[in-house]
Parts: sequence; structure tokens; C-alpha cells
Amino acid sequence: MTHSDASDRETDLPLEGAGIVHIGIGAFHRAHQAVYTHDAMATLNGDWHIIGVSLRSTEIVDALNAQGCAFTVIERHADGPKARKITSMTRAIAAARDVAPVISALANPAIRIVTITVTEKAYGIDRVSGKVQHDHPAIKHDLENPSAPSGLVGILVAGLKRRKDAGLRPFTIVSCDNLPANGHLLRDGVIDFATQIDADLGQWVGENVSFPSTMVDRITPAATEQTFADAKRLIGHDDPAAIETEPFSQWVIEDDFPDGRPAWEQAGAILVKDVEPYELMKLRMLNGSHSLIAYVGQLGGYRYVRDAMANDMFAKLVARHMENAAASMTPLPGIDFADYGAELVDRFRNPEIAHETRQIAMDGTEKLPQRIFAPALQMLNAPEQLGTFALCFAAWLAVMRTWINGAKPGDAAQTLNDPRADDIVTTLGDEQGAVEIYDRLANLQGWMPDGLKESAVWRASVIARLTLLLSEGADHAIAQELNS
Repeated sequence: MTHSDASDRETDLPLEGAGIVHIGIGAFHRAHQAVYTHDAMATLNGDWHIIGVSLRSTEIVDALNAQGCAFTVIERHADGPKARKITSMTRAIAAARDVAPVISALANPAIRIVTITVTEKAYGIDRVSGKVQHDHPAIKHDLENPSAPSGLVGILVAGLKRRKDAGLRPFTIVSCDNLPANGHLLRDGVIDFATQIDADLGQWVGENVSFPSTMVDRITPAATEQTFADAKRLIGHDDPAAIETEPFSQWVIEDDFPDGRPAWEQAGAILVKDVEPYELMKLRMLNGSHSLIAYVGQLGGYRYVRDAMANDMFAKLVARHMENAAASMTPLPGIDFADYGAELVDRFRNPEIAHETRQIAMDGTEKLPQRIFAPALQMLNAPEQLGTFALCFAAWLAVMRTWINGAKPGDAAQTLNDPRADDIVTTLGDEQGAVEIYDRLANLQGWMPDGLKESAVWRASVIARLTLLLSEGADHAIAQELNS
């Protein structure tokens, strides 16, 4: 869907109370959940304004508060940009300055929902065991300092503890990050963390707190000088909190909200009993294709997704990958995977969206397990459909090697922009050959599923493509893949 049909709702919302705390007020939240909540309240009102929390940045907090937390969303349409004023947020808090106001907001009984967009690496939860990772910096700090937390899970638990101690009902916690079964994963991690602090608290969380899963979709590049220039031209004044995005937007939500929720369905959200089939479709077809574009695009010199998709061979490669990804899933009633894939190709080709491949390429060790490894594991018995998964991983390996080679001494880890950058640099060492690169990085601890690591077919497929990428380049590897 698009939000263009709601663009006439431009009057400011009535200043009723806040009912939501959102953690992670970056561009995606402001282009997505904040817009849905704005449109829901424009339809049916309600005390559902958002208190926004930034865990790290203070700049966006200052920019938002200076203008009453209203901000501009620019939709990049084929016939030119269109601006919307969003007023669903009423206050922004910088947790890095002082976490106490954040915990106080979470303890307020008026807050019934906490939504989250902090990216995968901020969780610190092991995806296999569901336990918190004690070597994760924020988890380690917060277990040692539970009354003064700095990370996502620690802050959530501190807020829940305040409510339990005050005899209040808990808030519903809604992860909107690209993680498989994001609600279930966050539930396991929060219960584990809470139990380590206080066994009774952990039990209370398990018995009382709802963690609905979600699937979110809206391509939202980082704001640029062009974003701000267009915002000023369209609205007549500067807006340092302006963001840009595509017309398309989708939000699928497990409908499990014991204390109510905004009428998000009035804004186009889909409320369902089970999010997982939609989540898999998006992770494997959209996000997986994005990763393929990012890594092969980096090797081919394509700065933006739109540039890569303007190359017919590259676009055919992406379409091939979507077919392979669709083959790894069971049919979803009411959804035609071929039509969904064709729509994605059109969205990726949007010449108005400047989505940098390097931005998508960051945090690969967090993204590849669900986007590439999981479907590849299912396709081991169909080698004719395994190729694009192998190419994507081979391209990641080549990008890691290329970026490290090009970095100044001592800067390699920072260049990679990955939570396991130090492990990658240390493990890879000076190895330059395809076999050695694969054997070293495929064996990073706790990363690739055993079924893939033990597969001679997968290993051979990746090494063959990595050899081609390193020796002949991206264009030649694309052509070879399409001819295979």
C-alpha cells in the first residue's frame, strides 16, 4: 500500500496524551510507525501520541524537540517528491544524556505500548538459545548496573520492574526490527535478563507481558542535503528532522494488545494472528535481495540500488534470486510471490530513491543468517536454486576482503561497520585466496548453521563464485550466474 491516500490529513493532531514510547527514533521509525500512528489518530483520535527515545544520538532529539517533535516526511514519487507533516510524536528523550526520564516514561501507567526500531545488533540476544549475550557491551553493562541501564533490554526491564513494584499492568512490547519471530526473540531475551536480575520479576514478565511480532516494510534511505533542500522548498522552512522514503509502506502486526492500541488498520496496517509467513516473505525476498544488491553492487561500483537495477543483467539477477527465495517458502494464501517479486523490482528501480548499497551492506553478520543462510539451508537439495544465495555470501566475503585491503593500518575494523568486525579482521588475517577466505570466515563462531558448514555442495558453490568475483569482477560473475 501507499500512504498517498492519507496525504490530505495534514492538520495537526489534537494534543491529547501519549500512549506509546518508541525506542529508536531514526529515519525508519519516522517514515513508518510514526506515520501509521499519525493517520490512525487522524481517523479515530485517542491518547496514542508517541514519546520518542534515542539510545545513542542526541542530535535528532534536539532537532525534534526544537520544533515540537513535528517533522516532514518526503515521499519520492515518480512524478516528484511530496511532503507530509507528521505530528504523532510529542516529546523526544536522549537516553545517552540521562536514562532516568526514559524509565519514568515507561513507568507511567498512561503508556500502554512500547515499540522498537534499534536494528538487529542492539538486542544482544542469542537467536538460537533466546538468552542474552553476556559479551554484548550493553547487556554486560546493564546486568552489572540494572538501575542505570544503557541498552534496549536493560531499559525495558527497568521500566517493567518499576511497574511491577508499583502494582501496575505492564506495557505491550512491539519489536519492529528485521529479526525472525522478533516478538518471540525479544520475549525470551527480556525474560532471561529479568530473571537474572530478579527471579520473581522474570516470572511476572513471562506471565503478564505481551510481545506481538511484526513485519515492517518501507525503503527509507538516510537523509541527505538533498532531503533537507527539498523539505525547505516544499514546506517553506528548514526541517533538520526531515526524512525521505518511498510511497509504498507495509506493516503486518500480530494482534495481541491486552490494553488496547491505535486503530492502525485504519492507516493500512494488517492485523493478523500469525506474522511469520509475511515475515519470511519479506526477509527472504526483499531483505535478501537487498543484501545481494548491496554486496555485488559494492564490488561492481554501484553506489545506489537504483544504479544497480538500471543494469538489465543486474535486474535479472535480482529477479532470479527472488524466484529462488520464493521456492524456499510455503505458499501464502492471498499472496502471489511472483507478483510480490515484480513489485519489489519496480520499487528497487525507483529513480527517486537514493538508497546507498554501502548503507545496506553494514552489519552483515547480523543480517545474513536470516536473509541468506536459512533459505540456503532449505535449498541444499535443489542446487539449481542455490546459486544466488551462494553468490550473495561470496560477495560478502569478497567485500570484507576488499574493504580490509583498502583500509589504513588500524582502521580495518571500523571500515567494516559490523558488530563482529574485530573477529572478521583477526580471523581473516592476510589470506587472499578464495578457499582460505571461505574456510576462515564461514567458521566464525555461532554464525553459520551447522548444516551449511558441513555441506560440501554449499562450500563448493560459494568458493567457485568467490573465485570468479575476485578474479573477473562483479559483471562477469552476474553473467555467469544467469547462464548457470
